[in-house]
Amino acid sequence: MSSFLRSQAAACLLLPLAAASWAGNHALARYAGGHVPPASLAVARWIVVALVVLPFALVHLRSDWAHMRRAPWLMVLFAVTGGGVFGTLQFAALHFTTALNMGVVGSVAPAFIVAASFILFRERLTVLQLLGVLVSLSGVVAIVSQLDLARLAAFSFNGGDLIIIVNMVFWAIYCACLRLRPPIHPATFLLSMAVIAGLGNLPFAALEHAFGYPLQATELTVWTVLYAAFVTTLLAYAAWNRGVDIVGAPRASAFLHTVPLFSALLATTFLGERIEPYHIAGFALILAGVTLAARPSESQRTAARQGERSATG
Repeated sequence: MSSFLRSQAAACLLLPLAAASWAGNHALARYAGGHVPPASLAVARWIVVALVVLPFALVHLRSDWAHMRRAPWLMVLFAVTGGGVFGTLQFAALHFTTALNMGVVGSVAPAFIVAASFILFRERLTVLQLLGVLVSLSGVVAIVSQLDLARLAAFSFNGGDLIIIVNMVFWAIYCACLRLRPPIHPATFLLSMAVIAGLGNLPFAALEHAFGYPLQATELTVWTVLYAAFVTTLLAYAAWNRGVDIVGAPRASAFLHTVPLFSALLATTFLGERIEPYHIAGFALILAGVTLAARPSESQRTAARQGERSATG
């Protein structure tokens, strides 16, 4: 199992798993929009995450503490870009934007991740991998436009779309910088993110309450918090972070284009919507693009073989 979790095959399972988790989160967030305040939800979410991972992190906290103290700003960076700001703005944006806009605007994430990886670390995709990102993006456009150019021509931005764009910048920085993560246990990493992100969102949650938008003790609130904590955070972050460790942020970014694919599958399964020809065309393009982007270059295959030999030798 340990060797499998370092393999390319593991990344091809873990990254779509994270994408599927976030697709479900988008659907739930749109349903709960206007009922669950974003910052208050974030605080509740990170409290649950902290309580769940604390028993597992305690075993490693003493040895991991020295690594975190060497670069405390890194832990703040991860918590702010990947947790505190990203999660809150995501729910805030879904109060104002449509499903079509979410699909189109959110699709800039892979391009932003590739750009951030190049600007910060000079990491590049091969021509074939870059082609894969573009092909999968065309699949996203096919789904959200329903193969109708008039829908794209009528597309317009709103305040929620601008929030999404800003949010994708934060997410790109988080993904690109994961290579700098100190050598600490994943439970310790999530615990530090939960504590910092939760505390950072407290003032905004207080403002929501002061302006008459409190967190209501309803069944919808409970399910939203539990999904955000256990699926969107614990499951998705663990799967995504491990996948990025294996293949790198630029190649992993192409898998974000599977989010609209999973959203469509969820809609047809749980909301009774029908599969249309544009869904099939989009799915085919997304899967073809992700397959191309996920293919390692020769240098990446060589590095992976050397890593496996060092791990087993």
